[in-house]
Amino acid sequence: MATASLRAGASAALVAALLTTLSPLATLAQDETEGADAYQPPHDRPGPAAERLLYNSFFVDRAPLDIEAGNMDIYLYGLKTEAAQELRGTPGVELIDAPATSISLILNPAPAPEGELNPFAIPDIRRAMQYLVNREAIAQDIYRGAAQPMITHVGPSDPDFLTVFDIDRGAGYGYDPELARSLISEAMIAAGAELIDGTWHFEGQPIRIKLVGRVEDERRDIADLVRAELEQAGFEVAITYDQFAPAVQRVYSTDPAAFEWHIYTEGWGRGAPQRYDVGSVNSFNAPWLGNMPGWREEGFWQYENEELDRLGKALYRGEFDSREERDEIYRTMTQAGLDESIRIWLATVNNSFPIRDDLEGVTRDLVAGPRNAWALREAYVPGSEDVRVGHQWVWTERTTYNPVGGLSDVYSVDLWRNLADPPILNDPFTGIPQPFRATYEVETAGPEGTLEVPADAVTWDVESKTWTPVAPGTEAVSKVTFDYSAYTGSTWHHGQPITMADAVYSIAQSFDRAYDPDKARIETALAVTSRPVLETFKGFRLTDDDKLEVYVDFWHFDEDYIGEYANPVSFDMPWELKAAMDDLVFEQRRAAYSNTAASRFSVPWLSLVLKRDAGLVDRTLRDLERDEVVPPGVFEFGGRTLVTPEEAVARYEAAQEWYDEKDHLVISNGPFYLEQFDPPAQFAELRAFRDPGYPFKPGDLYRGQPPALVVSDIMAEPVVPGEDALVTASVSGPGTLGLRYLLLDPSVGEVVVEGRAEPSGEGQYAVTIPADLTGSLFPGFYELYLAAESDALALIAERRIDLEVLP
Repeated sequence: MATASLRAGASAALVAALLTTLSPLATLAQDETEGADAYQPPHDRPGPAAERLLYNSFFVDRAPLDIEAGNMDIYLYGLKTEAAQELRGTPGVELIDAPATSISLILNPAPAPEGELNPFAIPDIRRAMQYLVNREAIAQDIYRGAAQPMITHVGPSDPDFLTVFDIDRGAGYGYDPELARSLISEAMIAAGAELIDGTWHFEGQPIRIKLVGRVEDERRDIADLVRAELEQAGFEVAITYDQFAPAVQRVYSTDPAAFEWHIYTEGWGRGAPQRYDVGSVNSFNAPWLGNMPGWREEGFWQYENEELDRLGKALYRGEFDSREERDEIYRTMTQAGLDESIRIWLATVNNSFPIRDDLEGVTRDLVAGPRNAWALREAYVPGSEDVRVGHQWVWTERTTYNPVGGLSDVYSVDLWRNLADPPILNDPFTGIPQPFRATYEVETAGPEGTLEVPADAVTWDVESKTWTPVAPGTEAVSKVTFDYSAYTGSTWHHGQPITMADAVYSIAQSFDRAYDPDKARIETALAVTSRPVLETFKGFRLTDDDKLEVYVDFWHFDEDYIGEYANPVSFDMPWELKAAMDDLVFEQRRAAYSNTAASRFSVPWLSLVLKRDAGLVDRTLRDLERDEVVPPGVFEFGGRTLVTPEEAVARYEAAQEWYDEKDHLVISNGPFYLEQFDPPAQFAELRAFRDPGYPFKPGDLYRGQPPALVVSDIMAEPVVPGEDALVTASVSGPGTLGLRYLLLDPSVGEVVVEGRAEPSGEGQYAVTIPADLTGSLFPGFYELYLAAESDALALIAERRIDLEVLP
């Protein structure tokens, strides 16, 4: 299912184009493109190209020196802007540019206690912040042109930017500190505050804003810029400079009503490209998904917005009848997010990731550059068995390895994606979900019809802890049949066979965690955020050839999105490890899956790379082995018994042996296994997994570099009022192309006209502004935005020109 971007360990910057040039993605030089046929696999054995990935921490300020000196082969953390500019062109080093980070401010909207005032609980003040931040200065001065200003949550090169083109470009939220201060003053006086000697007071006390600013990157400068503007607006500002772990703990693990913070400089590591976004628009706007203040944690004050939740769930669950209706929901949510202004979007940062030029086989994702599931599987250095991987951190106190409520930061995910094979992944170029290690067939009666669910399909009954047949007459919108044989023909890293029991346990675990009242009281946020999705699943059926039929109330105009949504199985870890973790979290109450539950109950946030936590799980495994436990009911599925006591004991023993040997319990099924993880040393070693049944070998997954999408040869004459105005442009790139345009009056921030340019030849387009419209334009300069799109690439390439209207 779709996921939102990850909280970034930092937001580093690299060379991006200005608004008046090509989009950052279009700057990828075509003469650097490596076609898939250029890759020469080093061998044909199952598993990855390299024998070992060696992860080490290199602080970003020293990383350019270390990559130049040959101390690492690839750095997965974006360089600072100045360092990237200095390193570009260095012999032996190549820079991969990608718009991999988004920067925002999150505002705490909780109401203050009696006798106090929180300015950001007032919507008018939150909206005033849109005028108080200087996005152009951030993009051009702080990031030195290596960023593009953002107004909405949508990046300016994302496909859905065209869905909200007029909302974003026509929002009118330019830097206007005088207007911002005026709006703040009106709202503060209305709330009962007084401006005394230039400082706002409430009931005799100065109003102090707690600003948390990250220090590893340019966000420290952003925090200073925001502080200066707030002080000019009359607020006292207490700024705290924090690195990743303490900042995340202070903001995302505390009750907003405790006021540990008022503003935080967020950084979001952007994941795979998404042709039709569903996760980000929900995560950054709608409370139900657990990423808005309050985080859906029991006992915390919660930001609530019923309309955004209703729309967000409808979008997430495919409750629309056409692409047009989907787009309208998306637009409404985007506008509502702007109106609420809980997040103030600042910039999309074009990161530069350095690699040694002798590193072969690196696939480059449109959005994340080398931080993708393909890159290090195929990467190798000729003549060497190792690839040395650098990152800002390998481990922090907030870097947590558990597949239920962990793996939520870039440091863990950038490593984890080489340890586990997901069933489905977004294509790195098109952004469309595609089969990865599972295949699927989709049958749908949607958007208006339904299919009958077979009588022998089952659902998990939380109360009885059994699989029960579906009710007679049960219907579903879609049926997806999954073939997981590329998993079941191989083994987990600890040598135990992957079976359908692993799939079945994963499904039962999800429903039990969400609907068992005792478990939901413990992991509240996980429960309440998963129910709106789980309730759309109507039945499961295991066929005679071990294919899994899934019946679900979900429809999408692209059937691959139905396949992605309907997949109920992650195949991330073996069932016995999940059973032991469940026992530890829900029965023993000695650890927690999520950071908020860990904080609430004062137990460890379960991380399987830490010997402390893995040891607790290991002791639980020993208890389960001793008692020959087979989780009750879970493996009695569709009239079949999927696990015997002897098989369960073998599983428990294999996991214990793994722990005894490696001092951790990260066990999965990907091309590498985790041999060693040393938090104090900031070091991890991944070794190649060469099981004969592993389905991929070098060359199978290499994609190279995406082709460019370019807008060029723009021709425009000054506009004569009362006459047709013509603008022509060329678009080059793969697939079926198109060109959108939008004319903006910058003096008032309003959209004059928008539409689609007419094709006028091979790769040629014409924009005609009719005479009746030009006759209504005042003399001066207008901004004309041209945005190219392609069905083969999940990006747009935008150009802006200043169009002069003559007197």
